[in-house]
Amino acid sequence: MALGITGLALLFLLTAGLYASVGFGGGSTYIALLALADLDYRLLPIIALICNIIVVLGGTVRFQARGLIDWRRIWPILLLSVPAAWVGGRLAIDQDNFLVLLGLSLTVAALLLLTEPFFRSQTVGSRPQTEQGFWFAPIVGCGIGFLSGMVGIGGGIFLAPILLLMNWSDSRRIAATASVFILVNSASGLIGQLMKSAWQQEGQVADMLLSYWPLFLGVLVGGQIGSFLASKALREHWIRRLTALLILYVAGRIFWQQFG
Repeated sequence: MALGITGLALLFLLTAGLYASVGFGGGSTYIALLALADLDYRLLPIIALICNIIVVLGGTVRFQARGLIDWRRIWPILLLSVPAAWVGGRLAIDQDNFLVLLGLSLTVAALLLLTEPFFRSQTVGSRPQTEQGFWFAPIVGCGIGFLSGMVGIGGGIFLAPILLLMNWSDSRRIAATASVFILVNSASGLIGQLMKSAWQQEGQVADMLLSYWPLFLGVLVGGQIGSFLASKALREHWIRRLTALLILYVAGRIFWQQFG
């Protein structure tokens, strides 16, 4: 492992700490770091989805305690995204196609990280909230959920800019919605990933994941302290820019390996 398990755990802790307070799980960054470490490509989405669940579970509880989760408006987004994430995770895909899809997903994720502040500045408080048809939210959720299950990205990084662009709500409630979305779709996608025929040998997944326990401990610790310490050490826009550069680098590295 190029980065080493200890180095990865520290980077995972930092990632979780930086993003826990803004409603994201950090899945795209976990995927990027795991890709740099040259892990078995089949493990990438499983580890990233587990880390997502660990991080956003605490965030979702905090958002709920603050009354920021509007379940009446969220359930249409989850209506098709949860089964779609399961299907995406269940879908068997070979290494070359997975890496190309991952590279494209990381590229889009990085661009959204860079442009989300623009969406926020253009929508928040600038015009009334936009009303969409009933099927708008389920269709958007379905597409993002399917992609999330396949590549191991919780989907909040795709959903939040769309909701900001549509002026769906204020930024705090959108962050809460993204947190719930990541949690339920990561869980659904993880179930699909674990049900793949390649992982059906008894104990295979558990044995593999056991050796990566420092990563899970790292995101647990980072997620708990993130909103209190890590997010204050660096302004949010710099966090997003630096993470976007890392993700773009990994995406470029993947494309170079595949097509260079």
